[in-house]
Amino acid sequence: MRNPHALSIVKAGLLAGLLDILAAFATFYLKTGKNPVIILKFIASGVFGNAAFSGGTEMTILGLLFHFMIALLFAAIFFLLVARILPETPVKLSAGILYGLFVWLVMNLIVVPLSGTPKQSFHLPDAILNAAILIICVGLPISYSYYHSIRASK
Repeated sequence: MRNPHALSIVKAGLLAGLLDILAAFATFYLKTGKNPVIILKFIASGVFGNAAFSGGTEMTILGLLFHFMIALLFAAIFFLLVARILPETPVKLSAGILYGLFVWLVMNLIVVPLSGTPKQSFHLPDAILNAAILIICVGLPISYSYYHSIRASK
């Protein structure tokens, strides 16, 4: 059975992925002054370990693909979960904030620790900034996309 919101899921995932990677590029550049493309190799290192950092364009492209696959997956999860838990409740803002925090928790407590990325120490200011980015760039756009999709389908 085809999901009636499949196109909305793709749009939400692509929007969230784009906003998130742009925020990551900006914060990395402002913090280090270095080329932010290294972030894409960091993402690729989740699968390829340290070899990703010595790879060329292929690792950058793979990192970008992995990033958008994750964003699309989080969009699909939101659409499927919210449709079951809160099918008609217009709670865009609170749902987006909570979902952004959920994404931060999943990424930092499950995905990154289980991946091949270099281990990093915990810094509260960075954690707060990263959580805020995920709320603003992932949780809220996905939530608003979901509720726009619901309204458009009526």
